[in-house]
Amino acid sequence: MKSMNEQTDSKPAGLNQPSPVSGLEDFPPFRSMQIRVLELDDEWSRIRILLPLNKQTCNPGGSMFGGCMASLADPVAALACGWRFQQYSVWTRSLKLDFQREGRTDLELRFEFDPLQHAVIAEELAQRGRATPLFEYAYYLTDGTLCARVQSRVAIRAKGYVAGSSGAL
Repeated sequence: MKSMNEQTDSKPAGLNQPSPVSGLEDFPPFRSMQIRVLELDDEWSRIRILLPLNKQTCNPGGSMFGGCMASLADPVAALACGWRFQQYSVWTRSLKLDFQREGRTDLELRFEFDPLQHAVIAEELAQRGRATPLFEYAYYLTDGTLCARVQSRVAIRAKGYVAGSSGAL
């Protein structure tokens, strides 16, 4: 695993794209939240992102604005799937946050892509040409206490897929 300073994009040479780390940190909706990627391995199987509590992310009550948490959590599972299944179109089909505690500190989003889940998705894609896996990850306070659970259902479809052309999403 590379440190964040050494992280490079492992896509084919010549595509001259930013590293995944800088791409996430510089994505305009995230830039204003001042996120920091703490960990992102080459296979997108482990991701840790710091969401700082600051005046851009704070709600009027002084805790983390749930909209910022949802915005950051939204693409994580889909991006991990897109990285692993590049021949498919991938998007977030649904997202649910279950707030357990008030976010009164910086938060750390932690995502892990289980190898067994990868194998199940790959098998489903091989058999059906599509998959809609559910991922569960979470936000944690700086002391490691669970703050919010995240459930993200990701649609993985053939490139060029049009909803309604072959049944339900």
